[in-house]
Amino acid sequence: MLQLANLSLVAASFVGRGKTATCFQIPSSKRSIRCLHPSSWAASSSLSTVTSSIPTRTGSNSSTLECLQQQQVRALSSVGTSARPSEGSATTSVPTASQRCSSQSWIPNHVDFDGLATSRLGLDPVTNRFHAPLVYHENYSFADWPPNHTFPMDKFHRIAHALMSTSFKTVATSTLPRPLVRQEDHFFRTLNFNDVPREWFDIIDEDFVDRFLDSKLSVQEARYIGFRDQAGRPELIERTVLEVAGTILTAQLACKHGIAGNVAGGTHHAHPAGGAGYTILNDFAVATNFLINADLHRGSVPHIDRVLVVDCDVHQGDGTAKFSTQWKDGDDDALKDRLFTLSMHCASNYPRLKAHSTYDIGLHDGCTDDEYMEALTTNVERAITEVRPDFVFYDAGVDVYEHDKLGRLKVSESGIRQRDRWVLDRCVSSGIPVAAVVGGGYDKDVDALARRHAIVHEECSYVWRKHQMWKREVS
Repeated sequence: MLQLANLSLVAASFVGRGKTATCFQIPSSKRSIRCLHPSSWAASSSLSTVTSSIPTRTGSNSSTLECLQQQQVRALSSVGTSARPSEGSATTSVPTASQRCSSQSWIPNHVDFDGLATSRLGLDPVTNRFHAPLVYHENYSFADWPPNHTFPMDKFHRIAHALMSTSFKTVATSTLPRPLVRQEDHFFRTLNFNDVPREWFDIIDEDFVDRFLDSKLSVQEARYIGFRDQAGRPELIERTVLEVAGTILTAQLACKHGIAGNVAGGTHHAHPAGGAGYTILNDFAVATNFLINADLHRGSVPHIDRVLVVDCDVHQGDGTAKFSTQWKDGDDDALKDRLFTLSMHCASNYPRLKAHSTYDIGLHDGCTDDEYMEALTTNVERAITEVRPDFVFYDAGVDVYEHDKLGRLKVSESGIRQRDRWVLDRCVSSGIPVAAVVGGGYDKDVDALARRHAIVHEECSYVWRKHQMWKREVS
């Protein structure tokens, strides 16, 4: 789910592979590529946003939801161009290969941002006794998505809304005395779109990334991803990039504080050469490559050698599995023997042709809470014991839910909560940093879906409070 719009639409700069002291220069032998390299992670400025006449929703806390909706509508015309090319029109021209990035490279240990890849700090985890660090960007979702599309693009800002409004006073099943997050600036905000370093995505096929960023995917590729004529939209390109950047920031926060959550993420079908299954860029692979590569993290995280992905989405994490098994001899960026994958999924569900994870647990249709938890505890214990990971990514997909549109399992909401609490507590109790992402979930009632996705963040916060992690020595 990588989203980089045309430069004329979002004023993105361009970089190449040849690095100089102050800029990236594209060699004449390379064709021009989109630059995601930041002028400075520490000094990135917010993209301008504008309000729009988005239909409002009635009900409790509607003003909060309206505010989040308004922030989604970006000023795509800020550089004097139309917001979106008409359907079927040619893509806009891009700068020549000789154009340079004029800004200086990121300095990771800026006093204000503590080396984090963020455009705004959230509530200080050292003083926050209520919830674990959470990552969100208002452009995770955007307006004018086809209303009948299977993928619920609106769910991300509704998850944020759920986290800012759910308590036992507003939701009968909630045990929270107050909303988990009291105001939006308590979320850590990812880097802005045009500040994300292009080099982060070098683990993915360069030609695919370039064509995606330039809105030049083929019809077949767009159909295979599932977004069809929406795949070239600047808003989709942007949110895809932001989602990956959010998982990287979540990983940084987990390294520092032991646990953190992203209000998006879990793009586990995207593989080394392309996208699939509503995912375009694999955030687990990109973030793992960031964590193990000092040239990318530049000292902002401790030494990490082995990363385990615990993927509990109902669909197999086939794309992530391919990143751990497909590599080229002599490729320094390969994730072989660094990235390990555990996928616990419905055996009969998508994808039809399964990849080979390090650990594959195929569940039968109609699997219930007790069966699910037995399989989970047995196999995650085995994986942690055998892999001995330095870091864990946890995909908390809620499409295992008994009434999910694409599920086939019979796991209840209380079963989902039990699952999330066990995985997160197992990692933290063993001193393994864990970064949680929301994964998949499909429901016509997107507000109910958002509350279901919010469970993992509530359980991150339960573990945060149980272990009093604000007292933890910051790494």
